Amino acid sequence: MPLVPPYIAQLEPYKPGKPISEVQREFGLTTVIKLASNENPLGPSPRALAEMQKVFSRLHIYPEGGRELREVLSEKFHLNVGNVIAGSGSESIMANIIRTFLCDEDEMLTTEAPFIGFRVLAQSRGVKTTYVPYKNYRYDLQEIARRINEHTKIIYLANPNNPTGTIFTKSEFDEFMKHVPFRVLIIHDEAYFEYAQDNPEYPDSMHYRYDNVITLRTFSKCYGLAGIRVGYGFAHDELITNLLKVKLPFEPSVLAVAAGIGALSDTEFLEETLAMNKRGLVFLTSSLLEMGLKVIPSHANFVMLEFANENAATKFYVKLLREGIIVRPLKAFGLSNCVRITVGTDSENAQLVDAVEKIYSKEEVLQI
Repeated sequence: MPLVPPYIAQLEPYKPGKPISEVQREFGLTTVIKLASNENPLGPSPRALAEMQKVFSRLHIYPEGGRELREVLSEKFHLNVGNVIAGSGSESIMANIIRTFLCDEDEMLTTEAPFIGFRVLAQSRGVKTTYVPYKNYRYDLQEIARRINEHTKIIYLANPNNPTGTIFTKSEFDEFMKHVPFRVLIIHDEAYFEYAQDNPEYPDSMHYRYDNVITLRTFSKCYGLAGIRVGYGFAHDELITNLLKVKLPFEPSVLAVAAGIGALSDTEFLEETLAMNKRGLVFLTSSLLEMGLKVIPSHANFVMLEFANENAATKFYVKLLREGIIVRPLKAFGLSNCVRITVGTDSENAQLVDAVEKIYSKEEVLQI
């Protein structure tokens, strides 16, 4: 019997986007912008920073497992604290869901090329996971529902979806749930929900509840706290109670809890972020379409480009690197012919468009 299980030995670890320092060294650049990891280009929420400063003198004290943040979240969303969980990023909670509820004979179900963090977690558990093809880069909920069998235990849905930026609608989700047995748990990943919440067709899961749905959210995106690692989730109290048995006792950290509480109160920063993203999304989408590139309509803080093949996508990525712009090739996600571009500041977006215009003529764009 091997020391390392085969499904772990064959697992490819998550690889983050190329760091700025590496690009500077590799291409001899002094100025590089990163539009690869869907971070907030405005930086962190100022109120989050202020709240973190207040707890510096308490860093020698163990955290309380996120209790204070859970209480603030329960008040904000009009829930009992027993319906809320906090963790070191939403991925930490996702990992605990898989640890808590999956047995060896269970199976999982999701779309093809899902959020890569889920794919890594799924393979690390060693159970069968079925990946259903996209339909125009959107979740094919009808086909996913059709694939449910007696072994299906968890279905992973991300809305808006990373890396495609697409959403499924309220009516599509409600129809889908009619075909999901109560014994099947839905992980509803809403990491990008703030960017889509004004869309009347978007099914914000806080507007209604299903007892077999766990909603996951994060402070990493619109609140600019990716480096502090804090996320949260909502679910039926029975599900939360069992998750709390499994999660690490002292997560999230003291700093993360303070940051989350501060961020939730920072409505001005949130409004500024969403307004900037809306402008940038329209500008990037229209500009890249005008140049002849294929842009998938997005409801998040990024756009995905589709190319004819992997070689064309790789060339696009490398040419932008030479111009000091980091974007995200999506081969690791399972979309080797696609590239994802984060919406930046107005000036960063303009720099990206200028760079694409510089490195590609109209004729060259039509060939990729």
